[in-house]
Amino acid sequence: MTRRVVVTGVGLVTPLGTGTDLTWNNLLAGKSGIRRISHFDAEATGMACTIAGEVPDFEVEKFINRKDARKMDRFIQFGVAASMMALEQSGLVINEDNAERVGVAVGAGIGGLVTIEKTMRAYQAGGARKISPFFIPQTIINMTSGWVSMMSGAKGPNIATVTACATGTHAIGEAFELIARGDADAMIAGGSEACVCELGVGGFSAARALSTRNDEPERACRPWDVDRDGFIMGEGGGVMVLESLESAQARGAVILAEVIGYGMSGDAYHMTTPSPGGEGGARCMKAALKRAGISAEDVDYVNAHGTSTPAGDIAETEGIVSVFGDHASKLMVSSTKSMTGHLLGAAGGIEGVFSVLAVHHGVVPPTINLENQDPACKLDYVPNEARQANIKVAFSNSFGFGGTNASIIVRKFED
Repeated sequence: MTRRVVVTGVGLVTPLGTGTDLTWNNLLAGKSGIRRISHFDAEATGMACTIAGEVPDFEVEKFINRKDARKMDRFIQFGVAASMMALEQSGLVINEDNAERVGVAVGAGIGGLVTIEKTMRAYQAGGARKISPFFIPQTIINMTSGWVSMMSGAKGPNIATVTACATGTHAIGEAFELIARGDADAMIAGGSEACVCELGVGGFSAARALSTRNDEPERACRPWDVDRDGFIMGEGGGVMVLESLESAQARGAVILAEVIGYGMSGDAYHMTTPSPGGEGGARCMKAALKRAGISAEDVDYVNAHGTSTPAGDIAETEGIVSVFGDHASKLMVSSTKSMTGHLLGAAGGIEGVFSVLAVHHGVVPPTINLENQDPACKLDYVPNEARQANIKVAFSNSFGFGGTNASIIVRKFED
């Protein structure tokens, strides 16, 4: 059995703000959420990168009571908040009649690194008695799905993908497949992450993966620009409610878009560097097209992985060209990471939501800071200003360390 799967609700917590409307409006306005790190004194540490995409306005009490919030790492709080917003928009009421048919799939790439860092310091200062009894459930990645299940009453499939920067897209894709084959009627799916801490920023800095344009935070993330010098870490969460078409229509839900394709692949090449020519990502995109049953010429927009790294941007461009051929020149391709930074395991969650909103509203978010396009990157990257367009089909790509790749395809809903 293969059922049609639609999106009925979305939720966002991002460096552009808490809430879907706020984030989306700032995104279309080309605003940057990158600023100097406030979570710790990055300059005093001597790290090469001292900027990040921090969530500026998160009030946890609006979503979670204080007692429960104290039992959660920040990444869990973000994931729960985004999930509650998505559920509210969807209008899906979970009760004893449908609870076993509603599941959760919210993953993270790294998990509770902030709590691990704080707990280790407390342990070193005061010994084992300083370790909280909530330490383990605060840090393990599946606890976002666990908390969302407990707070919503969803008793169906409960999983958490962990595939580095492809996590959020894999979570949405797996949720799509669970519904399509009849194992669930609805899924709450996406990703969350909160690793803007000394270990997180320090680790990526040591790997020389981050931008060092510290004196210009808002201009630092510049995918496909010749002056790009690395990605910017971000934090937050992006979640959507997926439902079978029958379920959504039976309750008269507003349908934002339809998910029609999902692809996965492995590079089998290198820990951090993409395979030559973007070959691994290309196979992933081809798999998504095959699953969707459409041709490359049907696609209008690609929300690219687009991290602003020298090698990654070229590889993704080459992969897109290899998949779409002559049609690649007609595609609109943008990197919303130019404004949000790279949310690691949450990236695919928020970018999946952005793709849904692009199709639903008929507008493509821009790639900001694209001032001097790299000659090796020859596509239409929607530079610096959002573009009104009749988008019928959109891709969302996510590629992670270890050579793990994921793509989903969403389509404008037509009954």
